[in-house]
Amino acid sequence: MINRKKKIKIIQIILLGLSSIVIFLTYFNKKEPQEKIISILEKEKLQLNDNSSSDSDIFYNIKYSGIDLSGNRYILTSKEAIVNKNFQEIINMNFVNAVFYFKDNTILTIDSEKGEYNNKSLDMIFKKKVRAVYKDSKLYGEKIVYLNSKGVLEITDNVKVKDPKDTITADKLFFDLKKKTVDITSYKNKVNTNINLK
Repeated sequence: MINRKKKIKIIQIILLGLSSIVIFLTYFNKKEPQEKIISILEKEKLQLNDNSSSDSDIFYNIKYSGIDLSGNRYILTSKEAIVNKNFQEIINMNFVNAVFYFKDNTILTIDSEKGEYNNKSLDMIFKKKVRAVYKDSKLYGEKIVYLNSKGVLEITDNVKVKDPKDTITADKLFFDLKKKTVDITSYKNKVNTNINLK
């Protein structure tokens, strides 16, 4: 009986010693690399929380297609779309492409780095490094606003149109898609154009 009690005490002392060592190594002997790893992980977690709000959903490789109020078909694609749960009609997009198929069998394509799409009004905004192609003409700018309800396309900020016959730089171009007219505005009181009459 005495041997059994001694064995139990020895086992208890060994377990107490082992648990003390584990506690000491865990809480009192922290090394710098572990702290660095933890701080890096915390920073990444904070960045993720800043970039993606819990009020938003992110979708990848999305595609919208439909017919605008003038009867023209369009296809709008984006590599990434962010929808705020409180404003679900506005879709913020990254790496955007839009193709408009007009009733006169012409096609307009627009590419941009960023964009917005209102799925109720069908209005579209293309921002940052905007490039559009219509027939043989290429258009560059920083912002294109397509207002579906009015049937207009407004191009602003560093506008440049390259065509086989001419090149135009201006501050703003306003296309009325219904009337098929173009208004050119320059705040410097000068519209730069280079026309090739051949």
